[in-house]
Amino acid sequence: MKRFIPTLVMLALSATSLVAAAKVTDADMLGSAAQASAAQRTIAIDAKTRWITVEHDEVVKFVSNGQEFAWAFHGMSSSFKLSKVAPTGVLDRDLTVYVWPNARDLADK
Repeated sequence: MKRFIPTLVMLALSATSLVAAAKVTDADMLGSAAQASAAQRTIAIDAKTRWITVEHDEVVKFVSNGQEFAWAFHGMSSSFKLSKVAPTGVLDRDLTVYVWPNARDLADK
């Protein structure tokens, strides 16, 4: 019985640390901000833009309403609202970004 309680406490602490380490962040899901100079292409968002398609691991510069920002699409999400990552005031409506696997990802499978 003397060993049971310390073992039980150790198992509980180990489980807690595993849960804490397994948290998924927004960056894990969506990607991260990037320098505009790193962009592989530029997408101009205008009144006719209904959605946006990009490839996984692509860095894209977006231009809208006289402003710009760049995003690296290396997250796990296959689609999300661009407003989640765009700076305030850049977008005047919701646009969905669809993230397709890139050719390298498909070749690896």
